[in-house]
Amino acid sequence: MMQSKNQKYMFLLFCLAPTFIVFAIFTVYPLLNGLYLSFFDWSGMSGTKDFIGWDNYKQLLKDPIIPKTIWHDYFLVVTKVVGIMVLSTYFAVALTQLRIKEAPFYRIVFFFPNIMSVVIIGILWTFIYNPDLGIVNSGLKAIGLGSWAEPWLGSPDWALASLVLPSVWAGIGLFMLMLMGGIMNVPKNLYEAADIDGAGSWQQFWRVTVPLVWPQIKTSILYIVITTLNGSFIIVQVMTEGGPNNATQVMGSYLYQQAFKQFHFGYGATIGVMILILSLATVLILQFLLRKEKVEY
Repeated sequence: MMQSKNQKYMFLLFCLAPTFIVFAIFTVYPLLNGLYLSFFDWSGMSGTKDFIGWDNYKQLLKDPIIPKTIWHDYFLVVTKVVGIMVLSTYFAVALTQLRIKEAPFYRIVFFFPNIMSVVIIGILWTFIYNPDLGIVNSGLKAIGLGSWAEPWLGSPDWALASLVLPSVWAGIGLFMLMLMGGIMNVPKNLYEAADIDGAGSWQQFWRVTVPLVWPQIKTSILYIVITTLNGSFIIVQVMTEGGPNNATQVMGSYLYQQAFKQFHFGYGATIGVMILILSLATVLILQFLLRKEKVEY
């Protein structure tokens, strides 16, 4: 019996070992190395690293750009969560419960941006926002609202808000499919029972659909938050490079500029540590706020 258990553990260890090794090489080591580099003054180009202790962290606390980047990141987090979840939930409910014949076609249309590179999406929307040739300003002028036309990505007042639309557009399809999977698994007799009890469509949505697909909703929100805090750098870098005048600078783009343009690699690593801490803290707080008893059916 004991020998059988040992063989079972050895088999599990053999199966999981490659995963642990890959995780250690590509996740644990970069994290620990980034933490280590944050205590050095290093250009990233030479072999000489000067140990400076907590100086990079003291500079981080005094850097006037850091509060802006944190505000910009959380602005994008909130607007993306609201925009993506509202629209993806609406489309998921519509395509599963309204029995639309063209539903498979719409699923492909909504999911299409997810197969495109973020770089391509950024370039595409840069053309859309072009002040002279873009369809946004051209559309406003065509309907007599030419006075509303703006140099969207060049305006300190509008540049950050202009990044929300492409980010939401690119994210709807994936989360719509996740929610559709959850909604399609809800037993129809629950809706029939709710209908007999006199519940309208809105009540059925809040009393039946939302509680039963809550695990998918919670997972979607956490995924959007994590990918925004760690990945909004790409869309910012492609569309505005953090400008104008740091109006769209996020933590990731500021890290890139410090490490790879100004060659303050140690300080860049310190910003990376800050991103990790803020991301973990945000996810833990959301896990607490979004906790809910599992609904069985």
